[in-house]
Amino acid sequence: MSTTTLDTTETAPAPASGPARRAHRRGERGPLGAALLHAGLVVASLIALAPVAWLFYLSLGPDKEDYLHPWGIAGKLTFSNYDFVLRHTAFLDWFKSTMIVALGTTVIGVFVAATTGYAVSRMRFPGYKQLMWVLLLTQAFPIAILIVPMYEIFSDLGLIDTYWSLIIVNCSTAVPYSAWLLKGYFDTIPFEIDEAGRVDGLSPFGTFFRLVLPLARPGLAVAAFYNFITAVGEVAFATTFLLDDSKYTFAVGLQSFVSEHDAQWNYMAATAVLVAIPVSAFFYLVQKNLVTGLTAGGTKG
Repeated sequence: MSTTTLDTTETAPAPASGPARRAHRRGERGPLGAALLHAGLVVASLIALAPVAWLFYLSLGPDKEDYLHPWGIAGKLTFSNYDFVLRHTAFLDWFKSTMIVALGTTVIGVFVAATTGYAVSRMRFPGYKQLMWVLLLTQAFPIAILIVPMYEIFSDLGLIDTYWSLIIVNCSTAVPYSAWLLKGYFDTIPFEIDEAGRVDGLSPFGTFFRLVLPLARPGLAVAAFYNFITAVGEVAFATTFLLDDSKYTFAVGLQSFVSEHDAQWNYMAATAVLVAIPVSAFFYLVQKNLVTGLTAGGTKG
């Protein structure tokens, strides 16, 4: 009697032909997602750069009415507007005044905002929460209703037609926001850093300047940039408080190209492009810390 042996060994399935499909990790974008992301970034960049490129293009037109027929500028591009602004206007005086006001606002404003934000973040004194809300409330007042009372105050103090008047008023605008920003950033720095400083015998100011401020560099960069651009772009107070032509800032100097019956838009466009250079240079100096400071400063309130 013959016996038949059955092979019960299961045959392994043959591997699928073609390249294996790689599973995406959580948070990892596929090719389509990456392409859409980059396309969105390109579009956003073009939207942001288009006004600047258009302003630069208009600044190359030699006539003040070229902005009415912009496509005709391409056949007569020239840098004569820049030559006129640099050689036949008080541009260098405007630049000096703007840098004095902007850098003064930046240094004083960041110092006041940093000490305020650190005090509220670390110390629990009576009214510390109300202090921050009062700072925030000051942003609710329109500039128009502040000009007259502040003009009278500065006039009594003898500060009209001085750089100090603009530095003080710009700090009053920029410090509240900067204090809130830095307070949120200081909240992200471990309190053990302060305790270690006290153990080493440092005073509260020593701990603040030697230990905490170096760690808060990204937040300080954001606050400095905000104070700087606030001072450079301020118009209303600069127009009211500055009387001497040699002390005009960029914002006031630009208005000299516009009169009741005439507007030299070509010179104004060239000046606007030149104004953007120091702002761009300052941005380049602090841009490494801007993203970190903006994101970290918003993690805690």
